[in-house]
Amino acid sequence: MRVVIVTESFPPDVNGVAHCALQTARHLVRRGHAPLVIAPAVADPAADADAPCAVVRVPSLPLPGYPQVRVALPSRRVAAAIAAHRADLVHLAGPFVLGVRGMTAAARLGIPAVAVYQTDLAGYARTYVGTGEGAAWRRLRAVHGAADRTLAPSSAAVRDLEAHGIGRVRLWGRGVDTVRFRPDLRDAGLRRALAPAGELLVGYIGRLAPEKRVDLLAGVRGLPGVRTVVVGDGPSEPALRAALPETRFLGRRTGDDLARIFASLDLFVHTGPHETFCQTVQEAMASAVPVIAPAAGGPLDLVDHGRTGLLVPPGDPDALREAVAWLAAAPDVRAAYGLAGRAAVEGRTWEALGDELIGHYREVLGDRTAVAA
Repeated sequence: MRVVIVTESFPPDVNGVAHCALQTARHLVRRGHAPLVIAPAVADPAADADAPCAVVRVPSLPLPGYPQVRVALPSRRVAAAIAAHRADLVHLAGPFVLGVRGMTAAARLGIPAVAVYQTDLAGYARTYVGTGEGAAWRRLRAVHGAADRTLAPSSAAVRDLEAHGIGRVRLWGRGVDTVRFRPDLRDAGLRRALAPAGELLVGYIGRLAPEKRVDLLAGVRGLPGVRTVVVGDGPSEPALRAALPETRFLGRRTGDDLARIFASLDLFVHTGPHETFCQTVQEAMASAVPVIAPAAGGPLDLVDHGRTGLLVPPGDPDALREAVAWLAAAPDVRAAYGLAGRAAVEGRTWEALGDELIGHYREVLGDRTAVAA
């Protein structure tokens, strides 16, 4: 199968869209298929040296105020690359700008398209500009409505899409690397460096941006025997450093280094209410670390409240503080939650989820063939 993955983001970017697109390309290659990736250009000319397949980069500009995010510019390369690859199917990863061009090209060439919904753009519009939700949903309806199938990563995302008039939606989750993220990587030396008096280590790992609400960690300040650590970068970092002076900021970490940090935490706290999935929750669970997350979006599917972690009202610093305080005083509960979390994700490998995705591709191709007949 010849598949073109048109993605709004790709490594070296570090975010959910980029990671999922990379894992998809890797899995297609492992299964003997022929993927091609189309993505916005990045500053590093050697960025694609380790990519699993060919990558076509489209000219782009950094998003004003958020230079870590690049937005593709109009280009004929998208349609030309899809045609040259002789694609059987186009995979649109988080389509909004580049993905719209990919959808237009696929329609013009008569190639079926699968659109993967990954970003709560309406929620981001509400967070950043206080308006624009309606425009965001109109944009989403236009591209997803033209796709042969939309894949949503969580039950909440499926409901949201269907409530806004988007049809042909199926559930497709995300895999997690349970070999890389595992509890035996817990590092006593790292823990001594971050919590020298043996304090409970509470961590957030992810982008530092307004919609992630990392500022809610301020509610944990003052809890006895608790230290907080933040891993990641983004435009909110200077403000967060000022608001959380006792917190250790470790910057962006990846690979085995990131896995070691996950495993060395006592609690993982995710604060953002706009997650369509939330991969870091799965990575914490794979590391046997109990999770506290908002009772909204993707975490509703991932966190079994009272068994693998706790769900708290979104945006409520008092509820977050109480949850941390309760688990801080209950080491046996933390251990039980961690073990249950690890068990819950052991079957969610990228191989299993990748095969499920290929199944969706084949169904879409089969539907197109049936219609043509």
